Amino acid sequence: MLSQADNELLTRTGPGTPMGNLMRRYWIPTLFSHQLAEPDCPPVRVRLLGEDLVAFRDTEGRVGLLHQHCPHRGASLFFGRNEECGLRCVYHGWKFDVNGNCVDMPNEPPESNFKHKIKATAYPCREAGGVVWTFMGPPELKPGLPQLEWTLVPGSHRFATRHLQECNWFQALEGGFDTSHIPFLHRGDAGAGPPSISRVPKVYETVPMDFGFVSGSGRALDNGHMYWTASVLLMPFHKIITRHGGPDAPIGAHAWVPIDDENCMNYSVEYHPDRPLRDDEMERSRNFFYIHTENIPGTDRPIQNKDNDYLIDRELQRSGQSFTGIKGIGMQDCGIQESMGAIGDRGIEHLGVSDTAIISLRRLLLRTLRDVEAGAQPPGMDGASYRVRSAAFTIPGSEVFADLVEDFVCIG
Repeated sequence: MLSQADNELLTRTGPGTPMGNLMRRYWIPTLFSHQLAEPDCPPVRVRLLGEDLVAFRDTEGRVGLLHQHCPHRGASLFFGRNEECGLRCVYHGWKFDVNGNCVDMPNEPPESNFKHKIKATAYPCREAGGVVWTFMGPPELKPGLPQLEWTLVPGSHRFATRHLQECNWFQALEGGFDTSHIPFLHRGDAGAGPPSISRVPKVYETVPMDFGFVSGSGRALDNGHMYWTASVLLMPFHKIITRHGGPDAPIGAHAWVPIDDENCMNYSVEYHPDRPLRDDEMERSRNFFYIHTENIPGTDRPIQNKDNDYLIDRELQRSGQSFTGIKGIGMQDCGIQESMGAIGDRGIEHLGVSDTAIISLRRLLLRTLRDVEAGAQPPGMDGASYRVRSAAFTIPGSEVFADLVEDFVCIG
């Protein structure tokens, strides 16, 4: 159970909110680089942390991110002309570069210096891993880019998609660290998820790290050893998923980026650190059998969505081939998390031992909010600390998970 006040702190990310201020201390995925395919291509609408923005790639290939409304009369710059290293408002011709500088004001007298007094709100952008990242916080506090492993591998080693999730970002993040749902929600081969798992008692641990924390689920083996899986939270909304399919399988990753308080963008990535993805792995991903979704063409909204009950197949559910009747792991997660409401009421919950990671996640973020308000640095400001991956390993039952996990997840 969580108080209403704490629930508000964790879920609200708009300008001026404590969580919004924290989010703005990090580089934020904004859109895929291919969505701005070439210099001077059409601009793209973006909504992040409750702010309406416009992204564009200028003549020299640089990406700009401006507030949608022109500082002159408030017209939308989405309709602007992307030309000659700037985005020109079609209402009166005012033109802005990627830094928000007004570089042309053709409806003012030639001798006027008014353009030098006008600046559009602009956020700096950088590209890594096929994604455009932006920093929306104070310029003097801008950290280095997070060195997430999936952003550092060649494009052939990576497959990435994104989809709209119609619920609060924290709801989706919590779902990613709710480990005990896996043998239920994802049971059955219809979603191409892990096989049915018997209800074996588990041990749950979380270990704080410079970048966030590691969440471990342990199972006792007959030989007295413990088998552990370790997933990684990288502040503020990144997850590295434990490999399914053996040590050479691709690694999964998510980022649940707040669009506003009732919607988030779920970036889903599969990558291999050492080799290109094989044809069969790409085929599986493109057929939406794992964490990816099939979207309505031209949009980020999944074809399976709340308006059509995620195309739930009750016959499939009754047959036992699928525990939910919803096809695809990504949609199973998305559908159930959205079913809690746009912003879930955590005051009605009753958490158990299997919710250890969720409890730790809430405590970490609430503590971070307090610390940052008091002037402390948030976790993850050193981009190199993000060079970690998930892990699965076996250790003697006498060994302590917290003492050894760093050796398995850190990649240097």
